[in-house]
Amino acid sequence: MDLTTLRQKMDEAHYIYDDTLATVLYVALTLGRPLLIEGAAGVGKTEIAKVMASALDRELVRLQCYEGLDESKTLYEWNYQKQLLSIQVHMGSEDRDELTRSLFSDEYMLERPLLKSIRSEKSVVLLIDEIDKSDEEFEAFLLELLSDMQVTVPEVGTIRAKSIPFVVLTSNKARPISDALRRRCAYLYIDYPSLDKELAILRAKLPHVDDALCVAVATAVRNLRNSEAILKKPSIAEALDWTAALDALGVRELTPEIIRSTVGFVLKNNEDILTMEDMLESGELTAEECDCGHEGEEECDGHCGHHHHHHA
Repeated sequence: MDLTTLRQKMDEAHYIYDDTLATVLYVALTLGRPLLIEGAAGVGKTEIAKVMASALDRELVRLQCYEGLDESKTLYEWNYQKQLLSIQVHMGSEDRDELTRSLFSDEYMLERPLLKSIRSEKSVVLLIDEIDKSDEEFEAFLLELLSDMQVTVPEVGTIRAKSIPFVVLTSNKARPISDALRRRCAYLYIDYPSLDKELAILRAKLPHVDDALCVAVATAVRNLRNSEAILKKPSIAEALDWTAALDALGVRELTPEIIRSTVGFVLKNNEDILTMEDMLESGELTAEECDCGHEGEEECDGHCGHHHHHHA
């Protein structure tokens, strides 16, 4: 697949991207390199893996990381119930050694995401989500798998990859990722979208929604994210949820009353909702800001093309 085709496929999926993202994806794919994507929670890291699976017409295999994750949860487990049943059925009839050997064959192996992704006949997209939540031991094990594309199962021996997955790892930077893993991967950092990009996302995903409402939501969400007092910044998904909720209510204008009654779609804890109340009181929340960062007319040279309004 060439870069133009990849862009076309992402356009078809209504995915909003920039040149850097498209180029990094294309090069990582072409060179067969895993891609490590870092950024705050909710900026759309996981979405990239989903879009790539759709663009490449491949199955998406997802491994959600958490503390204490180990090989048995990610590679394979033995189907104990089936093994026990087989022992009961064949107890008298088979040679004991033969029975033991047969119990540790493919038939009794339950594939977990990592093994599934390298044993698949057709290449998959493997998403290793929130790698920073796993332990360093698991990260070291993962590095070996990604380097050699093979894995050793004590009862079976070495299993080599039938196909090479396109691997996407995401991290919210909860802990530092090792240099060894970073060197193995192509790297991408994603920030919250600019006002224009968020608007483009809202328009692409919710084309039927009134444009003025999209602008109002994108502006309010941006102001919430810019506030240092907001603990959990609204994600892109929450901006979409909020817009859809407002549209379902037939809302065309974002008034303080409407914001208060629908805030549960965009902020998910009480402390942030109280902060939002303060922002509404001071007029910060619906104040228009532009990418130049100026609020007052006199501070802006006007090149940004936005009008700035003073709020008391």
